[in-house]
Amino acid sequence: MSDLPSLLLASLNPTTRKQAEQNLAALSAQPGFLSVLLLLILSPTQDRSVRLAGSVFLKNTVKRRWEEDEPLIPEEEKKLLRSQLVPAMISLSDPTDKTLRAQVAETVSIIAGYDFPARWDDLIDLLVGALAPSPGAYATNLSVLETAHSIFGRWRSEMRSNELYTVINFVLSRFVDPFLQVLRYTADMLLNKPLASKQEAETVAQALVVMLHLFYDLACQDLPPALEDAQAEFFGPESGMFTRFLAWDPPELQGDADEPTPSVPSQIKTAIFELAELYTHRYPELLISSSSVESFVRALWTLLGGGQRSGVAYDGLVSQSLRFLSTAIRSGNYRGIFESKETISGLVEGVVVPNVTLREHEVEQFEDDPLEYVRVDLSFASASAASSTGGLTAEGTTRRQAAADVLRALVASGFESDTTEVVLGWVGRGLQAYAADPKGEDTWKRKDESVYLLTAVATRGATAQQGVTSTNALVDVVQFFSQHVFEDLQAAADAVHPILQVDAIRFLYSFRNQLTKEQLISVLPFLLRHLGSSNYVCYTYAATTIERILFIKRGTQLLFNQEDIREIAPQLLNVVLAKIESGGTPEKIAENDYLMKCAMRVILTARSTLVPGYESLLQRLISILGAIAKNPSNPNFDQYIFESISALIRFTVATSPQTLSTFEQGLFGPFTFILQQDIDQFIPYAFQILSQMLEHHQGDVPADYRSLLPFLLQPASWAQKGSIPGLVRLLKAFLRRDGAQLASTGQFTSVLAVVQQKLIPSKVNDTWGFELLQAVLQYIPPAALGQYMKSILTMLLTRLQTARTDIYLYSLVYFFIFAMAIDVDGSAPDFLIGAIEQVQPHLWSQLLGNVVLPQVSKMLPKDRKVVIIGMSKMLTQSNIMLSDPAVTQWPAAFAELVKLFTESKHLQSAQSTAAEDPDEMIRSLDYEEQGVGYQAAYSKLAASEAATEDPVAQVTDPRAFVGEQLALAVKREPRLRGLVEAAAQSGAAAPVVRAFVQALTAAGYQI
Repeated sequence: MSDLPSLLLASLNPTTRKQAEQNLAALSAQPGFLSVLLLLILSPTQDRSVRLAGSVFLKNTVKRRWEEDEPLIPEEEKKLLRSQLVPAMISLSDPTDKTLRAQVAETVSIIAGYDFPARWDDLIDLLVGALAPSPGAYATNLSVLETAHSIFGRWRSEMRSNELYTVINFVLSRFVDPFLQVLRYTADMLLNKPLASKQEAETVAQALVVMLHLFYDLACQDLPPALEDAQAEFFGPESGMFTRFLAWDPPELQGDADEPTPSVPSQIKTAIFELAELYTHRYPELLISSSSVESFVRALWTLLGGGQRSGVAYDGLVSQSLRFLSTAIRSGNYRGIFESKETISGLVEGVVVPNVTLREHEVEQFEDDPLEYVRVDLSFASASAASSTGGLTAEGTTRRQAAADVLRALVASGFESDTTEVVLGWVGRGLQAYAADPKGEDTWKRKDESVYLLTAVATRGATAQQGVTSTNALVDVVQFFSQHVFEDLQAAADAVHPILQVDAIRFLYSFRNQLTKEQLISVLPFLLRHLGSSNYVCYTYAATTIERILFIKRGTQLLFNQEDIREIAPQLLNVVLAKIESGGTPEKIAENDYLMKCAMRVILTARSTLVPGYESLLQRLISILGAIAKNPSNPNFDQYIFESISALIRFTVATSPQTLSTFEQGLFGPFTFILQQDIDQFIPYAFQILSQMLEHHQGDVPADYRSLLPFLLQPASWAQKGSIPGLVRLLKAFLRRDGAQLASTGQFTSVLAVVQQKLIPSKVNDTWGFELLQAVLQYIPPAALGQYMKSILTMLLTRLQTARTDIYLYSLVYFFIFAMAIDVDGSAPDFLIGAIEQVQPHLWSQLLGNVVLPQVSKMLPKDRKVVIIGMSKMLTQSNIMLSDPAVTQWPAAFAELVKLFTESKHLQSAQSTAAEDPDEMIRSLDYEEQGVGYQAAYSKLAASEAATEDPVAQVTDPRAFVGEQLALAVKREPRLRGLVEAAAQSGAAAPVVRAFVQALTAAGYQI
């Protein structure tokens, strides 16, 4: 492992990265690798970039191979690494090691997520043992506290569960007392004692910041008794620790207000307001009994009143303190503080308006860093959702958004009339100031401020997906748009300040649901003009507004259809693609994903109306793809361009099937390049689109596809986790369209090898293995497959014994039943059951009773039709099921089958899937709220998806199928009648079975 440093260094160089990563992956499989890597990270003689690359590689290796990917890290190495990590963290206590420490702390957190406390029960003891209330211990304390926060911080987003509370209680029993001891000691040092030096003061204060984050971690799920008992000590209105720190601002620790990094005292205040927000929202009864909230509101006014702390360094503090204020207002517990009109007027004038007004650096950002301006400003839509979700989230909220949320909180909390009156007064004065001197140097800021305030006070409910969903009845937004906003939307580019034009577009973006379809159609030409603007923010906002307008829904249906934009769609695409193409370099072309998302949405909406010009559009998309393939840099852009290509294929080929060959000729070259160059960001998309095109073929499969197959079956093709779903889909398409060829050449055995070697052994990928196996059973003739069934089943059962998981058990049982359900010549239920009996005589009876039947009732609604058909065939068509010892399981199996019919939702779900809407995924394709889109592991292309195939489509009425099969079987084998009667006479399900059999008999089935 002597070349480890050089490999890590090479992994940082784009030209040598790929080979270095492959070599590192191979090296990481050697015994003892992780301990050697950790020693390298800790070595002060190594190059710092090598150490940092090593710390990242350690984290990623642990994330990948601790519990998921093969080869798993051996237990002995895990145990050794667990024992080394906390001492390693402590040894990285020097301030210069902060970045290394952060990576190692994240590694601890990942392992703790798997092993703590069950397999790492001394972790907290190790951390507590290193904590010390002593002036010289704060470098070490900071490391320990950061490590603890990396572990406990995940509790903030976890759902309540018994398992989570068991872990929290385990931590509290060991951690909370020493933690509070150090917290009190630290506060005393900072508040009451002189510190030796500025560096010491910063280290101690930074430790306090982390302790406040830990305080939040410990309190986020439920309040520990130790914290509840000390509530007055921390939140007391006069002498409480937190109240005192809100006024604590030693001169030696004050930073530059114009620098983006906040001073440590500001970080402390921000964390305290975050805690105050948590308590106000979650534990109001503790604060109501005192005047703590009133004290915090006074502190907030002292800090912010009159527009103080306008510097960028205070942005986090201002935003968080305003979030606390909004939460206090929404709680309804402090109406006395806010109910007077004078108070509301003072809040608007002293706190809201100063933080809504654009500052100079924000105007500079509009001009110099426009993409970041858009990203920050667009989060306003998400922020607007606060009124329906109870408040803003801490992440990414600007002071503008937080100030606007104070207004929404007041409107939503019974102060609507006074708040609206006060705000409309400010809006009116701002508009008058602008109208009096529209060309004045800064008067445009007054109108910008007015539009922003009006938007805030008019919004009662909103989501990122839909924009504003409900409005303040006292504000007529459509009239305001007509009188004050539309003039800026239609103005020439140089007639008004560009930020006012952006305001006009954003107003449309926010209130799109309040306009009629006709009104929206009428503004599309204006948005098209702004899409061609030379101003980056303007054309980007136009693009995202067009995209959101085209996604408006009424109920479950999209408001706009292809006929609505038939005329304008080609113009929109021409302008937006020209903007993208003008980027020049790969990075600049892919920089603005809002443009590509707009193009995607236009294609999804225009559908088959684009067929006349599809070839030109395809070539432009391919050219853009070719440019960004040289250096992929924006995952969102990648997702949208591949989705665009996929959508173009979907709607063009559906209208003109002969166009498929044009798509194949255009895309095979770029996709071959992507595969040959191993562009791992693009490979999952390429596999999905290849699958989509192959699935369209009804006759012979073209030679170009067949030539790909050997490459797809190489082990290297399966090394990237993100490629596996697309590869499985592509192989399933080969099996479906070219199964006879795969059977005659024996290539399907390579598919089986992939299943056995790469998929089933992996806890992450085993479900994909079952998908492939099911396709093999469907499309490879049993005569060719029979000789391999014993080895397949041995492999599946070995995994069941050695590494059972709930998902694996479910998938295995479904696979067994699927194999018996499908209608394939030569594949009766005994094809599967007989192969299981070859593994071990009478094994099927054991599996049926101990594995299969307990899972039947757990089958998901989407799978129940297959389960009903498979169970029915097993009971009526299998000779082995009517032989000892399996026959003893027959009544119990029949009872489980009948129970599947007892719930109406399952009956409904078990009907034919022929009525499924193949375009449902397209209608719901959205990247704003669903969390779909680019994921590091795998990114599904919704437009490439076909309707789910029903493997038992020949059966349209499952209940009738059961009746028919039972009647035929009883006629063929009369002793079945006795087995049915046994199921109807004994067991907990006997009444249900009797009723079911009676219903079948009444329907005319002779059982």
